[in-house]
Amino acid sequence: MEILNFEFQAGETANKSITVGCVGSGDLEILLQPNTAGIAKIQVTTSVDGSSARWKNLFERVFSVQVPPAVNIQINDFGATPGVVRLRLEQAFEEVKHG
Repeated sequence: MEILNFEFQAGETANKSITVGCVGSGDLEILLQPNTAGIAKIQVTTSVDGSSARWKNLFERVFSVQVPPAVNIQINDFGATPGVVRLRLEQAFEEVKHG
């Protein structure tokens, strides 16, 4: 297991906590909690060692087209593909915005 940490500039503070996905399904879950610091803090716990560059690139791509809300994000990964990660992030952000 590897634990990775990232920070990105963020927009508005989220107004609620969200959980999407499920580690038991064999891919990943994302937990979001509001963060008032104006940044998005991300902690990834992954079963895939040596994947820091892949995660960093994925977050940079996602956040180049949308500003994340100010949240603490915890991702529990069990080898999910980048497409699944992006889908789960977008689901979580949509839930934060529109509930």
